[in-house]
Amino acid sequence: MASHNWLRCLAAGLLVAAALATPMYGQAAPARAAADPFVGASGLGDPYYPDDGNGGYQVDHYALAIDYDPPSRRLAGTARVNAVATQALRMFSLDFAGPEVSKVSVNNLPAGFAREGEHKLTVTPAVPVLPGLPFTVTVEYAGTQGDSPGSGWTISPSGGAFVAGEPHSATTWYPLNDTPLDKATFDLTVTVPQEWEVVSNGLKVRDEAAGAKRTVQWAVRHPTLGYLTTVAIDRFEFLEQRRADGTPLVSAFAPQAVKHRELEERLPEVLDFLESLYGPYPFDSAGGIYIDTDLKISLETQTRPTYAPWTDLNTLVHENAHQWWGDSLSVRQWSDVCLNECFASYTADYLWPERKEGEDVDTLYRETVANFRDAPERWETRLQNPGAEKEFTAVYYRGPLFLHALRNLVGDDVFFPAIAEFVRTHAYGNASMPEFREFMQSETGIDLSGFFAAWLDGTEIPADEYLYPGALRG
Repeated sequence: MASHNWLRCLAAGLLVAAALATPMYGQAAPARAAADPFVGASGLGDPYYPDDGNGGYQVDHYALAIDYDPPSRRLAGTARVNAVATQALRMFSLDFAGPEVSKVSVNNLPAGFAREGEHKLTVTPAVPVLPGLPFTVTVEYAGTQGDSPGSGWTISPSGGAFVAGEPHSATTWYPLNDTPLDKATFDLTVTVPQEWEVVSNGLKVRDEAAGAKRTVQWAVRHPTLGYLTTVAIDRFEFLEQRRADGTPLVSAFAPQAVKHRELEERLPEVLDFLESLYGPYPFDSAGGIYIDTDLKISLETQTRPTYAPWTDLNTLVHENAHQWWGDSLSVRQWSDVCLNECFASYTADYLWPERKEGEDVDTLYRETVANFRDAPERWETRLQNPGAEKEFTAVYYRGPLFLHALRNLVGDDVFFPAIAEFVRTHAYGNASMPEFREFMQSETGIDLSGFFAAWLDGTEIPADEYLYPGALRG
């Protein structure tokens, strides 16, 4: 069997080599033939972002080294992408919208490359990549970084910078396979002037000052997605805590964000609460990055959320709930975003007030429904598959209502063990809303088909039988 596989790979390699045009290094890559079996698909067909991601390979690890000078905003980077080919490749692409690329190599051999569209870097290896084999792509790039608040590389008031944005942000500072379907480990080495500090995801494994420069390295040991990676460069103050189990909590505060220190001191309490709902914290570090830039979003960057100046306790709970719902368990497509936002919102808006503050959330539910009853615009966007450019709307304000109604329909004895099992069994992977519906149905003898159709697929207020199940009838 192994011998036959080797012969098939060899045959594929010969066919690819025959089809390969000699690459012009640093110039335009050859034009792609339609449905070329030796070209990785440029875009994986996500219904909302069909050009995102690239077929033909799966990434195992990103090793990124950047040198950033805050006064000039000049970024120089070298990204090494370790991947495995899922087909023969004479050409493939990465997602990248950052500075000018000067050099690309594949398996340490110079490769042809070209920038295409808004965020594609097309690569033509000198020697085709064979299916099933690992390969390494190295990209060198440099240039002046722009300011992209809420969608990528962002300049801070101090002159530093940070990265935040969903569903896209990583492409502004490194090349990657930018799709929820390709999670990979990640390490980042950053060199800055010595007076600046650097924060990223995961564990800090190096912090050295030499001469006028500081070099800091962070490592993410669990797979992550591009928009969940970040770097923040500022004149930070730090708060270091530990959970009872020893998990290190490292939090950073930009100059005008130090006021949030007392809030962040509640992080161990928040994580303990979330563990009581969803099982063990899925990562080996935690913390927060508190920025002082006027930003509309806070973001669940993996292990270390990025917090805007308006952050409060609700935000702290919401973004850390995402460490289970969104970060460890990730969506398959962006149409599944309710798995991220419905659960994080329900946790922060209902479960924390109920369990920690004694609030009557059934009353909260009824009052909210009453306020929405004569507001058809609150119901016209579906929770499942809400539509492109609508994915970050109804999931926040109607998602908690859906989950509270579901909880009352099936009962706490079914609801809480089921959602904990669902997020645990999909740890470090992906899941979809159809999978969630099927799983919940398997956990109860109640027919949920009408309920799910009304709440997730409908564009009008659900009928009273679905709106007021169980105790909500009172």
